[in-house]
Amino acid sequence: MATNLHVVMVPWLAFGHLIPFFQLSLQLARAGIRVSFVSTAGNIRRLPKVPANIATLVDLVAFQLPSLDNDQLPPSCEATVDIPFDKIQYLKVAYDLLRHPMKQFVVEQKPDWILADVIPYWVAEIAQEHHVPLINFSVTSAGAYSFLVNPGYLGGDGRKKVRPSPESLTSPPEWFDFPSPLAYPKFLAAGMNEGLYGENASGIPDMERVAKIVQTSKAFAFRTCPEYEAEYLNLFEKIIGNGKPVFPIGLLLPEKPEGKGRGATESGSGIFEWLNLQKANSVVFVGFGSECKLSKEQVHELAYGLELSRLPFLWALRKPDWAVSELDALPSGFRERTQGRGVVFFGWAPQLEILGHPSIGGSLFHSGWGSIIETLQFGHTLVVLPFVIDQPLNARLLVDKGLAVEIQRSEDGWFSRHDLAKALRVAMVSEQGQKLRIRAREAAQVFGNRDLQDGYLKRFVEYLKKNGAANQGKTKCV
Repeated sequence: MATNLHVVMVPWLAFGHLIPFFQLSLQLARAGIRVSFVSTAGNIRRLPKVPANIATLVDLVAFQLPSLDNDQLPPSCEATVDIPFDKIQYLKVAYDLLRHPMKQFVVEQKPDWILADVIPYWVAEIAQEHHVPLINFSVTSAGAYSFLVNPGYLGGDGRKKVRPSPESLTSPPEWFDFPSPLAYPKFLAAGMNEGLYGENASGIPDMERVAKIVQTSKAFAFRTCPEYEAEYLNLFEKIIGNGKPVFPIGLLLPEKPEGKGRGATESGSGIFEWLNLQKANSVVFVGFGSECKLSKEQVHELAYGLELSRLPFLWALRKPDWAVSELDALPSGFRERTQGRGVVFFGWAPQLEILGHPSIGGSLFHSGWGSIIETLQFGHTLVVLPFVIDQPLNARLLVDKGLAVEIQRSEDGWFSRHDLAKALRVAMVSEQGQKLRIRAREAAQVFGNRDLQDGYLKRFVEYLKKNGAANQGKTKCV
């Protein structure tokens, strides 16, 4: 049953953010809430289709991303996946120029709520000025967020403390009141500290953006559930203070695809025909996504590690920018040596369908939160090789909970083919990894339980209905 409630969604321009915001938009629409999903025209075109039965409740609002000089941000580059890492700061510059059209939209629409990401800090000012309550929706786990976000350590107003050094990221923060494995390895700490607090082309450090959103938000929503990380949800509620509610809203499980591999077989890839020939739970799915831009040395070491493991594998690999062709992306002779045992699939892969295939038994990936959710719902064992942002924290927590094997790295962050092969065999076939495989199957009872996850979302929906601007008797958008 539709309500008069109207929620505006404002995600950052990265598909690891856009997709969870889009999934939440669909879930809210299924609960009868009208949703305006705001992004740029190019990103809107790349989103999945809105199901016909809720299409009237989901408005995809496409703003034109302002252009910058070509050497800063090439035309048609509207998401982090489109650009090298060092250009992301210019994407923030362009994104910040959407402040005025966003303000005009809020004035005209008079929404009941705004759900915002942490990068568009200017949404906080718009929400305050026009009396629209703001909720910070985090696409990261509560564990990672509580490690990174403490109001007393965000900086930005000249009075608040900041982390004293990169080394401070290599151990649990002082506000953790229980033993925790969360920490960054030394080889990632300096870059992470610079990314959080350092200057960038936009003139607004990331943690200053976070501070404005966190300080203005009336509540916080996490794509998680207490069965996985209750201790961190409770911790974040303590450190955020002021009685602000913290909601686990469930894992926002996407609808399971109908059929097995229809999209892939129509494109002639044949990967599902190959999977059908493999033993149950025997194949490792390897996927580092489109955002993780690996070097030639890293890709080749992964290949050699897969070869040494002697395990069946299906590797979804996007052709790297440094490769002249798809063949050039892999070590010489790799395909011939692994023929029949492994498949490398270039281009877009139907990941959810692949993960749901009965022959898949494990995943080798970067431990991004969205990928963890997708994988554990099927009970697969995890082998993790984290690189950026929240991935190292996610990996530490998975290992601590007995759900993953993390590949060993040297002090400079390098991983060897031998350590990779060893981790894969522990996770997939060794007696040492039996407990891991059992724990992963048990986790599927939580991560794949739609009724459980939907229950958390229902509680969040009730809060939205009871506490929106209209229901609080507030005058919006004066």
